[in-house]
Amino acid sequence: MPNVATRPPASDFRRRLLARETLVGTFIKTPTAHATEILGGVGMDFVIVDQEHAPFDRGTTDLALLAARAANIAGIVRVPDAAPEKILAALDDGALGVLVPHISSPERARDMVAACRYRGGKRGFSNTNRGGDYGATGIWDHVATQDQKIATIAMIEDPEALDLLDGILGVEGLDGVFIGRGDLTVALGAEDLGSPQVMEAAEAIAEAARNAGKAILIMAANAAEAAQFRRFGASAFIVSSDQGLMRQAASRLVADFSAQNSQLSSRTL
Repeated sequence: MPNVATRPPASDFRRRLLARETLVGTFIKTPTAHATEILGGVGMDFVIVDQEHAPFDRGTTDLALLAARAANIAGIVRVPDAAPEKILAALDDGALGVLVPHISSPERARDMVAACRYRGGKRGFSNTNRGGDYGATGIWDHVATQDQKIATIAMIEDPEALDLLDGILGVEGLDGVFIGRGDLTVALGAEDLGSPQVMEAAEAIAEAARNAGKAILIMAANAAEAAQFRRFGASAFIVSSDQGLMRQAASRLVADFSAQNSQLSSRTL
């Protein structure tokens, strides 16, 4: 991962994803600009504003994407579902891509891609928003730029999708796939994320993605686990969330002070 000084522009996210560069990001669960700004400042490549599982509305999403632009970090939005109007809102607000949950059929994948693309798609036109530099970008320059820069990422997380992988991953215009081990674990009744049936499903998704030439994204606990997933062909890794990172840091701090207090107490005895 490049440092802040050498990191490419955030607008290069799709190019870097398609080139299989190593990308590291996290989910944003807190509806504020601060976490996104901080994570951009430390050098992360992307954040995913989580409208599906966090309390983001149109206004707070817009604020997080403004922070992403200011901090030169790619702002991706996980929309709550594949509704075209929700995808459109995220893109108009300046998202550089969308992560769409529960893409369980080729039809859903095609509809998702169509909602993201002007040419060959069905995206509603507007260039008078952040995505169009508030009218500074002309109609056809805006169309070309957006079609070039917006990343389309499908979440495969449903058992029924496993029988349709080649059809889903073969959809033209789909850039990448996120392997949703959490939902798969629950849907398959598995013990945990590393259970054999979950890993078998993950490997099948990854194989279909490799065969179709699609980028592979996956959640990883840390750099060591990410290295293991590279054998799947994964190149983009989502590590925890802003809330998770804060909890981890706070837990370490509390543990450190508790250990120090125990040492001091033992010395005074």
